[in-house]
Amino acid sequence: MNIVAIHDLSTRLGDVWVHRDVNLEIMRGDVLALVGGSGSGKTALLHQMIGLLAPDQGEIRVFGEPLYGGGRAREVALRRRFGVLFQHGALFSAFNVFDNIAFPLRELRVLDAGLIHDLVMLKLAMVELLPRHARLMPAELSGGMIKRVALARALALEPELLLLDEPTAGLDPDRSDSFVQLIRALREELDLTVLLVSHDLDTVAALATRVAVLAEQRILAVGSMAEVMRVDHPFIRNFFFSERARRALEHTDLADPAPA
Repeated sequence: MNIVAIHDLSTRLGDVWVHRDVNLEIMRGDVLALVGGSGSGKTALLHQMIGLLAPDQGEIRVFGEPLYGGGRAREVALRRRFGVLFQHGALFSAFNVFDNIAFPLRELRVLDAGLIHDLVMLKLAMVELLPRHARLMPAELSGGMIKRVALARALALEPELLLLDEPTAGLDPDRSDSFVQLIRALREELDLTVLLVSHDLDTVAALATRVAVLAEQRILAVGSMAEVMRVDHPFIRNFFFSERARRALEHTDLADPAPA
């Protein structure tokens, strides 16, 4: 069963077409990595999946329902079924850690303060932070802690679909590896379907069950990483077969595939 289905989607920003006739499905249980060059429209496509940017043409269905239309109450209920970790965390700078994580819970307007407190503490523990961290302000957090707080907030409403925009960007190798391990563990524990937007091959290789390549305004290829790497296209050759890519993949069984 698909969780997200994108059909014939086209997007224009100003006079520039970012996407033309994009088709993509995310299946239940997938960890789908969306890769592409800078400016290829990866984040724009993610923003369309969560309703922040409307396409000019085409349709997006989430959990079998159109993302748009049917009234605001239906749209809000649908969007509560997914959580988003934005590239730089997007924490509210005026809120402490506790209030950042509590924000989506308070927006429900049906939970009492005691239950919200317990849920926030549970989410903190899930991302391997301590109760004392709840009192910290975003400016007091390291880059890795910001990612973890943002992930806790993304998980606050027990989503079925988790969307991650460059989740390891800006982290040093050790913190990146630790965060990848955390995402992998939570994905298995919570039975999540995940869309991962990333240009980091280490992260993609460690997490993705399937890869979609976005370039030239369209999806060039979708499949396992090994299948995608066999597609003979200049962008795919450059992305997966550069010296930097070879270093990232040298400890995997994908180190020396050849394009078809």
